[in-house]
Amino acid sequence: MAGRKRKMLALGETAAPGRDVNKRVNKSDLNGSHPEPKRASTCETDRSAEAERSRYFPDNNPQSRLGEDFFSQSCISLAKALLGKVLTRRCADGTELRGRIVETEAYLGGEDKASHSAGGKRTERNTAMFMKPGTIYVYPIYGIYLCMNVSSEEEGAAVLLRSLEPLQGHAAMRQLRAARRKEGARQLKDKELCNGPSKLCQALDIRRCFDRRDLASDPEVWLESDASTIPVETPSVVAAPRIGIESHGEWAQKPLRFYLRGHPCVSVVNKEAERESGNPAKHSSPTEF
Repeated sequence: MAGRKRKMLALGETAAPGRDVNKRVNKSDLNGSHPEPKRASTCETDRSAEAERSRYFPDNNPQSRLGEDFFSQSCISLAKALLGKVLTRRCADGTELRGRIVETEAYLGGEDKASHSAGGKRTERNTAMFMKPGTIYVYPIYGIYLCMNVSSEEEGAAVLLRSLEPLQGHAAMRQLRAARRKEGARQLKDKELCNGPSKLCQALDIRRCFDRRDLASDPEVWLESDASTIPVETPSVVAAPRIGIESHGEWAQKPLRFYLRGHPCVSVVNKEAERESGNPAKHSSPTEF
């Protein structure tokens, strides 16, 4: 009996890893993660990657996931509050890609002539802008690229995520970006992986199907706070005109783009805005809009 018992225990120990693997697979299924095979394998190439320390922030200690309360604020306030927060994308195999938000743009809804919801217009495309705060709004540009926005508490108002500082999963991000570039193109630098609204969607595999999802509860993409997040009213935050809306008159000049001064991952630096933001007397107030 003793010999048989030892044999049965040995068999049980051999089978245990298989049961653990099955549990992980089932958990992934419950999360509803069913990406295309090619993209799933991309994340697998960086399976063993650990969180990397930011080169531009003193701390990189992961904190809690941001919930509904965080998103329930005005569009301008949310655009500033998002700076320093970490966008996280979980792949099918459990690998997580992370990038710190360093640049945003606020689109204020009905009164904002540059907004997709200008005049209070609601369409099939911009429905997410009218949904509860924290709803993801993903839309295509030029027919092939995507941009990711986050709705705020105001009707039809949302914040565009413009640039990230890559923190975790660099190899997977580089492979995802390379898939959309010409064969033989030079390898991207780390700071070039997510320094634009469409680039960050490519690098984190943000898809069109993420439109209208809830950042506070979605199992595949969410936002995290971070110990190194800076206060939004410090001189480190630059307020500048938004990019690519020159045809919208006075709204093209409103300082509704916010970025971290001196950060190498910012998409476009505005020297004039940086000089003005360094002068407290010239700081713009949200009430001016």
